[in-house]
Amino acid sequence: MSKLQGKVAIVSGGSRDIGRAVSVKLAKEGAKVVVNYFNNEDQANETLAEIKDVGGEAIIVKGDMTKPDDVAALVAAAQSAYGDAIDVLINVTGGMVERRALDEMDFDFMEYVMRLNVTSTFLTTKAVVPHMPEGSAIVNFASQAGRDGGGPGAAAYATSKAAVMTFTRSMAKELGPRGIRVNSLCPGMIATTFHDKFTKDAVRTNVANATPLRRQGAAHETADAAVYLATDEASFITGANVDINGGSFFS
Repeated sequence: MSKLQGKVAIVSGGSRDIGRAVSVKLAKEGAKVVVNYFNNEDQANETLAEIKDVGGEAIIVKGDMTKPDDVAALVAAAQSAYGDAIDVLINVTGGMVERRALDEMDFDFMEYVMRLNVTSTFLTTKAVVPHMPEGSAIVNFASQAGRDGGGPGAAAYATSKAAVMTFTRSMAKELGPRGIRVNSLCPGMIATTFHDKFTKDAVRTNVANATPLRRQGAAHETADAAVYLATDEASFITGANVDINGGSFFS
């Protein structure tokens, strides 16, 4: 039997790369998936098509997860489609925006990166938790950068992802008595458009060669870990920030 049969799952930032892989994996495990996207409807429809190809059920919902009204609309759309209960929330929304050293950062840049990575996670969690029954699960996406400070120009991103890790621990304590588990993943070098945009090819090659497994990770490998944490197979795991980096960093 599928591990999430009949469950309802929301994936913020679920339309591409790791978010798409997570959305499709959830569908394969039987969940009804609510795929949030921000500005690329074509990518969202491609994700929806992949979900249908594996026999899954899903809807796509546009929204900016840094805006409370958009988050509320996402939850309303999920409930309109699939009923009041929401069993799984996976927060993939986030990004680096761009690499900036300290003397290149200003107030607005730092605030934007924090909103994108931390505020979005806070807002979705606050909006979804009231509708989560006992046995539900939240999986946040942090980053290896949150552990080691990130690469050049990644201070804002790394700081925001460290905040996601701490928020995860706090919510695990607060929501545990309600039967809700909260964990996060800390991906290292995963082959996605994130690194296509922000990391030079030579750096990616060097990192891969220095990794014990001698390669970058794949989006589906990250999705497998995220969905595992959302299932009952991980029923005694909460407050964990799980490394998925091929051994490039040991916490």
